Amino acid sequence: MSSAKNRSLLDIEEKMKGLEPESLRYHILDSAKNFKTSWIELGRSLYSAWKDKLYKEWGYNNFDVYSSKEIGIRKQTALKLLRSYYFLEKEEPDYLRQGYVESTEASRVPSYESVDLLRLAKKNRNLDSQDYAKLKKEVFQEGKDARQAKKDLTMLIRQREELEPQEAFQKKKLAVLKRFLGALKSLKQQAELEKLLPYPLIKEADELIKKIQSEVS
Repeated sequence: MSSAKNRSLLDIEEKMKGLEPESLRYHILDSAKNFKTSWIELGRSLYSAWKDKLYKEWGYNNFDVYSSKEIGIRKQTALKLLRSYYFLEKEEPDYLRQGYVESTEASRVPSYESVDLLRLAKKNRNLDSQDYAKLKKEVFQEGKDARQAKKDLTMLIRQREELEPQEAFQKKKLAVLKRFLGALKSLKQQAELEKLLPYPLIKEADELIKKIQSEVS
């Protein structure tokens, strides 16, 4: 174990002193000590602290400062934990109700990154229910590594787009038009403010902007 990790654990244990073992604050710190196997419990507790703004009662102005200073978790990680836990609670409640995590080997407990990837897959319109069910099985039952799951998911999405070339082309076209529209608006505004172009050209740019807006709306 690295010295930095040792210091982090010692800091957490020091913060736990003087707290009631039954309190949520103590429970969060205890879960943070066992991040690998108890991230779900940590996410559950953090969600309660975030939702009810309990961190303010503990002397922190906002959740980011609390998660960083109290339990040593970066903002990005804390947000992923919240999103991943909330996804399980909302979309896969059976996983939590069945006590699956407690009865599963630590090496096969899905990471919060894997669950966050599952959350993103659920929202992806290029994937159907069978695709999602396959990924769900790999994450929950097989404990597939988040990096490999992401690689496989990216490949699957590309395959789906190849099966629907016209739809993929329209998506690409829309993305390019939006970028072009944004750049055109910015350049037109600059040209107007600094009087870099004559009025007829500004008017033509306005007409072009209107035409592009009709394409993307």
